[in-house]
Amino acid sequence: MGSFKKKFTVTLALCALLLGGCATNGDPRDPLEPLNRGIYQFNDAVDRGVMKPVAKGYKAVLPQPVRTGVGNFFSNLDDVVVLFNDLLQFKFGQAASDFSRLVWNTSVGILGLIDVATPMDLPKHNEDFGQTLGRWGVGNGPYLVLPLLGPSNLRDTVGLVVDYRVDPVYQQDDMADRNTAIVLRAIHKRSVLLGAEDVVREGALDPYSFVRDAYLDRRRNLVYDGKPPKDEDE
Repeated sequence: MGSFKKKFTVTLALCALLLGGCATNGDPRDPLEPLNRGIYQFNDAVDRGVMKPVAKGYKAVLPQPVRTGVGNFFSNLDDVVVLFNDLLQFKFGQAASDFSRLVWNTSVGILGLIDVATPMDLPKHNEDFGQTLGRWGVGNGPYLVLPLLGPSNLRDTVGLVVDYRVDPVYQQDDMADRNTAIVLRAIHKRSVLLGAEDVVREGALDPYSFVRDAYLDRRRNLVYDGKPPKDEDE
């Protein structure tokens, strides 16, 4: 965890140092576009060379019921982070629902392998500390592409650090178990998105801009629970 924090801090420092030098006349939300495009290309190369082939193998080897169980297990752990941010945002009704969801899936659902909560009208929610900061008025800051982690912005990047401190996966004391869980979760997430990058490359003139705009629009909707205020120019 300490090594990750050091690398993370160095990445943020480099972004800050290059903010002025990399500024362009393009999208004002993306003043670091040249740097971000370079990291985007690096991430894309890693994905094509490593993550995508591994995800295909994972999907080919494990049957759908097993993959569903893996996804449910990690989704259940993620509900700890969601519940934490529910409380920080004073969404007490949603927090009660998410707490019940966590209890039912962890117990009756066998550590979350089976999602018994959704049929009980306890839906999955999406909350993180980046959204919490946004709810309390913190702006996005510049758009960032993080090495290996992908699209983000300054606010959400800070939020990642806080969420990591709550995430049960990163709180495992045994390094081997922790790293195995981190890798398995990443592979599972990538397997769910197989084919998505082909749609982006084939349907977008500039995949980088498409991903950036989609990310920023989605985060805006999440911060405002699907009801973002209109911009002044609208």
